[in-house]
Amino acid sequence: MSVTNTELELEERKEGKDLYSYQKGAIDKIFTAFEESPKDYHLLYQLPTGGGKTVIFSEIVRQYLKHHKKKVLVMTHRIELCKQTSNMLTEFGVHNKVVDSKADLSDQADYSCFVAMVETLNNRLNDDKLDISDIGLVIIDEAHYNSFTKLFKFFSQSFILGVTATPLSSSIELPMTDNYDELIVGESIESLIENGFLARAEMFTYNVGLTSLVVGANGDYTVKSSEDLYTDNDMLSKLLQAYEERSKDKKTLIFNNGINTSLHVYDTFRRAGYPVAHLDNTNTKKERALILQWFKKTPGAILTSVSILTTGFDEPTVESIILNRATKSLTLYYQMIGRGSRILKDKKSFTVVDLGNNFHRFGPWGDNLDWQRIFKSPTYYLDAILSDEELESNFRYEMPDALRAEFAKSEDVHFDVQKTYVDSIRGGESSKVVLERSIEQHAKICIENSEDVYDALALAKQLGDDIDFRIQRYTKCISKSTYNFVEWLKGDYRKKLNSYLRQNFDDVFEQIHGYPPED
Repeated sequence: MSVTNTELELEERKEGKDLYSYQKGAIDKIFTAFEESPKDYHLLYQLPTGGGKTVIFSEIVRQYLKHHKKKVLVMTHRIELCKQTSNMLTEFGVHNKVVDSKADLSDQADYSCFVAMVETLNNRLNDDKLDISDIGLVIIDEAHYNSFTKLFKFFSQSFILGVTATPLSSSIELPMTDNYDELIVGESIESLIENGFLARAEMFTYNVGLTSLVVGANGDYTVKSSEDLYTDNDMLSKLLQAYEERSKDKKTLIFNNGINTSLHVYDTFRRAGYPVAHLDNTNTKKERALILQWFKKTPGAILTSVSILTTGFDEPTVESIILNRATKSLTLYYQMIGRGSRILKDKKSFTVVDLGNNFHRFGPWGDNLDWQRIFKSPTYYLDAILSDEELESNFRYEMPDALRAEFAKSEDVHFDVQKTYVDSIRGGESSKVVLERSIEQHAKICIENSEDVYDALALAKQLGDDIDFRIQRYTKCISKSTYNFVEWLKGDYRKKLNSYLRQNFDDVFEQIHGYPPED
């Protein structure tokens, strides 16, 4: 598709309900499956967040009702999605009824399309309050959620179309391949970016130690263990630093795992003088509407939230996404980042800051994943994901750009603790030499970039994150990592580094430069 055609399609799409060419292609494939498959066939369609899944299935409903004498049911897992879907169907000229807990179903015979949330629908069907005898097509939005599968028994004679951005079940024990006969893979993220339908993600990662996190029964990290880690002052400082380095003055969404964490984040940014608001599922509808309206209209606004904005939230003015959490869920990873991918006339890219090692775990957003293989063999994909211990064993501390500039005269500021440890053990030396050599290397780069000992001591104070990283590496090597021992090591290291600089500055300076420092 040429740039000219793409721009034309974008303009046409704004004026009405004309579909993009890839959306038309998807609809053709889905209707071909209708025609060639049994009436109780289960078809799954994948399309990235921002690709227009709701637009596609709304047009499918419109065409289906035009050519078939059966009714349609659309299922969602959240009330917000239910209302958004109903509105989109109405825009496509589909007269529909929302089946919520307060709905009067006495006029249900007047409708050929129903939109319902899964739990409400389950209650209505169990109470025999909704006539589904004439439902020919069932569409399931966000089909990767397992809550829908309990309703399949009611629709044994209906064609089921599930739509999702990530055809990977929310439960490893209930793979989607058990409930769907076929997967149709839609346009890739990379293709949508290249053709101007999605913005490109510019990703920045900050290595975080996650071995304190606990995996819960749902297969993801527990809220409690996440709260313990992400409400720590060091992590809050790292978050603020990452924001100021990569996202300052950009409209930013911050995703957290836990309300308490989000409130800590809110307080941190408010104290720093940034425009920030907090949102979670305890906010009333009115409060949520006011907060989202403020976020939309305020340049450089920051919105810290918990789960609630991962689906059904479209705000094209978002310029930055911060993942202030770790997740084991590929779907959640893609959903969170996808919230920043909506395009605007002047927006071709957006920033993603990862503070949960998610990039290392899942790869870049937009990586061309083999969705067919993931759909057919989800355990193969999940088993290949590296554990936190494996991920962290490959980490290397990288100085922030501003700090690295302070050490501009040093060609290399890296020190490999693990290699030094292995070499020392093989050489019959005590493991203590690892920290001694680390201190010598830290002292060297401080002296390389200083004119006197006071400059060097000032630089040493800025090495806190690097020192902590090396201590963590060292304690893993020696398999001794109690909290008190680690904290003692960190303090002792700093004292010995300062002492080494005071005692050896002149000698090391002369070794480096070939002349003594000026008095």
